Amino acid sequence: MASTDEKKDETKKLTNDVANLKVSEGGNDRPGSISPSVNNTGATTDGGANKSSFVTSFKAFSKFGDTKSDGKLITLSQSDKWMKQAKVIDGKTITTTDTGIYFKKQKSMKLNIEQYKAFLDELCKSKKVEAADIKNKMANCGPPGLTGPSVGGKAASAVDRLTDVSKYTGSHKQRFDESGKGRGMAGRKDLPDNSGYVQGYQNKDTYKAP
Repeated sequence: MASTDEKKDETKKLTNDVANLKVSEGGNDRPGSISPSVNNTGATTDGGANKSSFVTSFKAFSKFGDTKSDGKLITLSQSDKWMKQAKVIDGKTITTTDTGIYFKKQKSMKLNIEQYKAFLDELCKSKKVEAADIKNKMANCGPPGLTGPSVGGKAASAVDRLTDVSKYTGSHKQRFDESGKGRGMAGRKDLPDNSGYVQGYQNKDTYKAP
């Protein structure tokens, strides 16, 4: 029969074996350590989510305007579209000239994700901006969208001027009444007057029967 000391040694050995097994299988699942949680997309929530979002955005913009793209390679024009939407290209700190120079330094017309990260790192280093901040903006700018200048300022004034019927002259002026409402056919053609009055008579409809 085993002594008490022998039983203690066996229990201790078994405990150590279980601990070693957890380390070999889980890597970070050691006593006292906190494992990063994993969401249903496989992205970790301890900083890995931004990395995952950046890759997702890379794939989305690398397909923008190219139906044959598999999302693995991105062109300069697609990159500029992405960076403009993320407000990384602002025309001051970073311009399309800058992106063109450093994109071409990668010596390829299309870059994969690792080449693209190298391009961003070199660009940010030269412009003295944080690469992590730039990547974060690009990861959170949303899917590719069609953007354009809104109508305002001089454009809005021009539109208002052209649609103000009170300023119309000549035959165009005849097409609208005093309130600006269109007169239809009467504004486009001279319709015959079948009222019985001669043309130019000033006292039309003023006669009162005795």
